[in-house]
Amino acid sequence: MQNAAFWEMLTQMVEKSDIVIDRPKHSRHPRMSHIIYPVDYGYLKNTTAIDGEGIDIWVGSDPEKEVQGILCTVDSWKRDSEIKILYGCTEAEIQTIYEFTNARDGMKGILIRKE
Repeated sequence: MQNAAFWEMLTQMVEKSDIVIDRPKHSRHPRMSHIIYPVDYGYLKNTTAIDGEGIDIWVGSDPEKEVQGILCTVDSWKRDSEIKILYGCTEAEIQTIYEFTNARDGMKGILIRKE
């Protein structure tokens, strides 16, 4: 069951926030250099997630920038759970991000698409 008010509030948060891309496409993870980001990854400035940092966001190459969904992740290394917004992603990018998120034993995620 979808909640339109949730998606509208999330969309407004993205639209009213500066997006900071601190891990551009093809860049390496700062602590695990074997991990290479397949799509631009960053956070919403002046927001807060469970880890005390900004809310995470994947920004794809689709020129029509809109929120398409979220990944809910569980990270056994950090022992936390959070959301990662999918914004302006093509279908191929969404699939790539999903596979990237679930490729390692220490992190798993589920995809919730905006209907």
